[in-house]
Amino acid sequence: MKPTQRPNRPHFSSGPCAKRPGWSADVLSDAALGRSHRAKIGKQKLGDVIDRSRRLLGIPDEYKLGIVPASDTGAVEMVLWSVLGARGVDVLAWESFSSGWVTDVNKQLKIEGARTLKAEYGDLPDLSEVNFDNDVVFVWNGTTSGVRVPDGDWIAADRQGLTICDATSAVFAMELPWDKLDAVTWSWQKVLGGEAAHGMLALSPRAVERLESYSPPRPLPKIFRMTKGGKLIEGIFRGETINTPSLLCTEDVLDSLAWVEGVGGQKGAQQRSEANLASVARWVEKTDWVDFLASRPETRSCTSICLQIVDPWFQGLDEEKRGPAAKNIVTLLDKEGVANDIGAYRDAPPGLRIWGGATVDNEDIEALLPWLDWAFAETKAAG
Repeated sequence: MKPTQRPNRPHFSSGPCAKRPGWSADVLSDAALGRSHRAKIGKQKLGDVIDRSRRLLGIPDEYKLGIVPASDTGAVEMVLWSVLGARGVDVLAWESFSSGWVTDVNKQLKIEGARTLKAEYGDLPDLSEVNFDNDVVFVWNGTTSGVRVPDGDWIAADRQGLTICDATSAVFAMELPWDKLDAVTWSWQKVLGGEAAHGMLALSPRAVERLESYSPPRPLPKIFRMTKGGKLIEGIFRGETINTPSLLCTEDVLDSLAWVEGVGGQKGAQQRSEANLASVARWVEKTDWVDFLASRPETRSCTSICLQIVDPWFQGLDEEKRGPAAKNIVTLLDKEGVANDIGAYRDAPPGLRIWGGATVDNEDIEALLPWLDWAFAETKAAG
C-alpha cells in the first residue's frame, strides 16, 4: 500500500545538497551585496569562512586553507596542474570522479611513471599496492559509487610523495587524518548544503614546499597559479581569492558553518550522517529487493548512499531495460513529492543514490524508506 507519511523535505540530491534544517532566505539579509570582495567587509567574511572551517574541522595551524574558484573540481585541478610531475603518480579510481582524475593525469598532464589502481563500482582498489614514493591522488568518498576508504591507516606516515585527496562529499561527515593528507579539497554544496562554484583547498607544509620548489613544465592558467616568484601567494589563504567570489554564497556558507557549530561541530555533523546510514542499513537488512552497492560494510558511504537492485525480476531484465526500470522508481517518487534526484549517477550501475549528509534529518530518511518499497513494487507490477 502507498505510505501515508511523507518526508518533510524531499531533498535527497547528492549535489547540490539539502539546505540545513530551518533554512530560509532570511539568513542572507546581512550579505555584503554590491560590495567589493576586496573591501574590508568582504575580506572579513571570506576570512571568517576560512577560520571557522579550520576550527570546526581541526585543521592543523601549519596547514594553509583557502577559498578557490570552480568548486571542488577547480580545487583539485589547481593542485594536479601545479604539483604533479616532480615524481611518479599513483591514481586510485573506483567511480566516475576519480576516473576523471585518471584522465587528467594520463591524457592531459601525461605524467611519466603514472600508475592507475582501479576497481569496479562497489569495490576499492588494493590499498596495499599504493607506492608512497609516488604522489598519490584519490577520493576519500566515491560520490557516485557510495564507497569510501575505511580510514587513513593505509597511508604511509613516512611517505615521500604527496597525498592529494578529493574529499568533497566527506568533509564535515567523515573524520579525516590531516597528518596523512597533503592537499585536501572540498566544496560548500555537499555536506554543508551551501551553494555551488566555490572550492576549499587545504595544503600541508610538504605541499607548500613542493609548490615553492617545483616549476611544472606546462603553462598554468591564472586561476591555477598559487605562487609568484617561487613563493606561495599568501593572500589566497587569507580570503583574497583568485577570482571574484559570490558574497551571497559566502553569507550562506557562514550560516551553514554556524549551524554545524550548533549541532556539535564536526562530530555532531558526522553523527547525523552516520545515523542516516544506520537507518538505511537496518532497512536494507530486512529488504530482499535491494542491497548496498558497496561490497563491504566498512566502506559504505554515510553521505552518498548508493543502492543496487538485486531482485531476481530486475536481474532477469535485459541490460538495456534495467536503466528504465530503475528510472521509473525514481520518477514515481519524484511525482509523489517524496524524493527528488535520487537516481544513480549516469555512469554507475542502475539503482538509487540517496544523500544522507548532515543537513538531511533522520526522520526524513525514515519516512522515505517505505516509499522506496512502494515504488519498487509498483514498477515490478507494471513489468
